[in-house]
Amino acid sequence: MTALPRAILFDLDDTLLSFGRRSLLLLELAEQFAARFAPVTPSEAAAALEAAFVASWADPVRHKAGRFRLAQFRQEIVEDAFARLRAQAPALTPAFAQDFGARFHLYREEEALCFPGAVATVETLKARGVRLALVTNGTSEAQRAKLARFDLARLFEHVQIEEEAGFGKPEPQAYQHALTALGVEARETWMVGDHLEWEVAAPQRLGIYAIWHDHLQAGLPPGSAIRPDRIIRTIPELLDGLD
Repeated sequence: MTALPRAILFDLDDTLLSFGRRSLLLLELAEQFAARFAPVTPSEAAAALEAAFVASWADPVRHKAGRFRLAQFRQEIVEDAFARLRAQAPALTPAFAQDFGARFHLYREEEALCFPGAVATVETLKARGVRLALVTNGTSEAQRAKLARFDLARLFEHVQIEEEAGFGKPEPQAYQHALTALGVEARETWMVGDHLEWEVAAPQRLGIYAIWHDHLQAGLPPGSAIRPDRIIRTIPELLDGLD
């Protein structure tokens, strides 16, 4: 049996909230505009778009700037992908990139829902006396809207949003501030999230037990130097084996 920690820090996006599989949504949208992409197939277009998103979000500088202007950033990523495809598909104009990116942003946000069992799991942890904090990057407007939409703020003793706090993950201050707010030490705290750097490597450097939410069930990337203390595929797994 595993003892409960005194506190748990939770990420929000792709940890408690699911936005579906981006690659599938991109394919669905590309299929709607197949004539525009021709002779590039929707599958080829979706793969190029997914690669552009992966590369852009992997760049820490672009990521930090982009998450504060998410709709525009997604449009820019689409234009990056379209620019690479334009020699083959001239109809992929900058104007169409703006339209496609806006549609993608709207659909992506509309698909948000709580992962199955996530709320019940957090409620159980709270009822068992675990001190809980939500630590999320992004803007106050966007993240507060999600908290209100799914009635999540009530679950946490401390809600920390990057724009409001003035710092965010993976800055050490982000975790240290949450620990101070809960009145706990790193060694008695878990961090749960989907991002290997933000929710695993960075908190581990401070002595926090890091649990990776592998919601895509893809496993660690080949050659990954980051090793979570625990890997879960669903949030309810947090309760497995607890005494």
